[in-house]
Parts: sequence; structure tokens; C-alpha cells
Amino acid sequence: MGEDIRLAAVVALAQGMAAAHGSREAWRAAAAGACRALGGSFAALSVWERELGRLRVLVNVGERAAGEEEFPEGEAYPVHQFPEITEFLHERWAGGGEPNAWVETAEGPAAGGRPGYVHQRVAALRRRGRGSCVVAPIVLNGRAWGELYVARPTGAPVFGREDADFATVLAAVVAAGIAQAERLEEARRLAFTDALTGLANRRAVDARLDEAVDRHKRDGVVVSLVVCDLNGLKRVNDTRGHAVGDRLLERFGSVLSLCGAMLPGALAARLGGDEFCLLAVGPSADDVVRAADELCRRAGELELGEGVACGVASTEDPIGPVRSARRLFRLADAAQYRAKAERAERPVVAGRAGPDDPVVRLADAAPSGRTAERRTFRGRQP
Repeated sequence: MGEDIRLAAVVALAQGMAAAHGSREAWRAAAAGACRALGGSFAALSVWERELGRLRVLVNVGERAAGEEEFPEGEAYPVHQFPEITEFLHERWAGGGEPNAWVETAEGPAAGGRPGYVHQRVAALRRRGRGSCVVAPIVLNGRAWGELYVARPTGAPVFGREDADFATVLAAVVAAGIAQAERLEEARRLAFTDALTGLANRRAVDARLDEAVDRHKRDGVVVSLVVCDLNGLKRVNDTRGHAVGDRLLERFGSVLSLCGAMLPGALAARLGGDEFCLLAVGPSADDVVRAADELCRRAGELELGEGVACGVASTEDPIGPVRSARRLFRLADAAQYRAKAERAERPVVAGRAGPDDPVVRLADAAPSGRTAERRTFRGRQP
């Protein structure tokens, strides 16, 4: 392979990883780009999990053999099955060696391979109809991170020393791409996470609720929103200090997360201040109300607080058509306001007080009620 072709392959690999959205896409782009660059038929990217003593496969691309999934859930190999991992990715390298790639063949170690081991890779190559592979360690932030594996089928030219040297270069490009993907993912996580409680923040709810309402309008999926105010936070802040108030918020956040787990896929969030919510897409309205009831019960048992005012709105209840995220939020907010005004110990559910439900009337009133003048969903401050 000419120098220009290899340079173009390196650039294409880097560009593919840079264009990826999220770690999974970055892993796939890395494996696919390396497979093309090395003229392979199959490639895998794996991470070395030191604490578990295993190599875990993140992605398989190309001509996959039976049992090889693109994103496997449980494909992992104990390090003792591959002693060269420990030597190449830890012992030799830690002692000053270079993390260079090496070649294995279905007939045993190739030139530059690692002789002296009972290679599980050799058996795996034969079993999967592959004639040779090149294995390149990936080093990230000064530590061994994992490996890049590229294989060719039986009958294809066997990888040579030049291929192994090129794989070492590709692994360095992959490492840079993974580092960038992890930084971007962390930035995205922080952008959609409440720093104090670790729950989702208003921005995350905003995006998820818009998507959910679109699904409801298109497919009729049930969308439910639980909005709650944590009672007594101001008193705790004034009498015990903000550090204690923060502790109350954190504890309630844990309770909210626990109750949200009763609803598969529910999003637990802190909207700001003492205001929290649960967004459920799919579960029935009754299931959501049961989770909200449990939330009220557990919140009432918190040592420092005074319970919670909780309102629920669900597209499965008689609340009229829900054509926007704003309307569902106003309904849940109005229900929560009524719960607070009545000092209710259980959630108030929009639409369940009969055809002339005051909660629905409040939410649908002209912009003069509490939900309109105090806040709107889009206008909340984090």
C-alpha cells in the first residue's frame, strides 16, 4: 500500500471518528476505518478492564462470524487467556517498552509475533475462518486502554511487519479519537445534568418532553409528567444553612430516582430550586400515579423536609388533546399548585376530578394564573 493511500486512510479514520455522535458511533468508526485502512475483512475494538481482569469487546464490524454481535453485551475474555495483553499492555510497556502492534496467524505466531504462548487467538482464527490478524494496543492518557484487532480471511495475504507498524499508527489515531469522544460525551452529560443531585436538568427534560409529545401525536404513546415542589426547603436553608438544604435536595433526588425506577425508562430531573419532575413515556397513567404516590410517601419520611406537593398530568387521562410540551407541563404544574394549596399528602392528578376539573381549567386559562405568571416550561431558569 502506497504512502499516499495510507495517509488518506489515516485521514478518513480520523474524520470518521470526529463526525461520530457518542461513544458507540466513535467505536464503530474506529473499527471500520482501521479495517478499511488495513485491508481487513473484520475488525473489533476492545477495552481492557483492569479491575475485572478481562478484555471486553465494544464493537465488531465487517464479516462477523456466528455469535459475533455488532455491539455485544457480554463478549469478554479473561486476561489469562491472552498473556500477551498483560505483557504488551502493562509489564513490558510499563518497563519502558513500546506498545507496538503484532501479528498472529492461523498457523501460529507470524514474524514479529509473540512466541511461547498457547494462543487462544490462533484457535479463534481457525474457528472463525480467518487466516491472520493484527493486534494493536491503544494507549489513552498515558495508560493502556485496550486494543484494536483487524483480521483477514483464510486465503487472503497474511499481515506482515509493515501492516503491524501501520496498525500501531492507526491505534494512535483511534486513541486520539476516543479521547475526543469521551470529552464531548462528558460535556454533553454535564450540559444535561444537575450538578448538585446528579439528576437530569431542565434542558434534558425540555428535549425529552418535546420528543415524547411528538411520539404521542404520531403514535399515540402515553406521556406522563409528574411535577413536584419539595416543601420546607426555605425553612431548612434559613435555620440550618444552605449546606443542610443542599443535603435535603440530594436526599430527595435519591428518593425521586428510586421512585422513577418503578417506571421503565422514566427521566428523573431537578428543574431548579426546590422543583423536580418525573417524565414517563409508555407506562400507563395509573402506574405513574402509583409511583407519584410512593414518592409522596417517601418524601414525607425525610428527616429534614416537610413532604412534597405533587401534581400529575398524563395523556391517558381526560385532559383534552395535548399538542405541545408546554400544555402537558402546565397541566402537571397546575395539579402540583392545587396539591400545595390543599397541603395534599398524595398527588393531585389532572383530569380526574370530573368533566369540569379545576386543574384543567387553571392550566387552560388565559395567561393570568400561577402557571403562566410564575413560570412557563420554556422560560424556567435552571
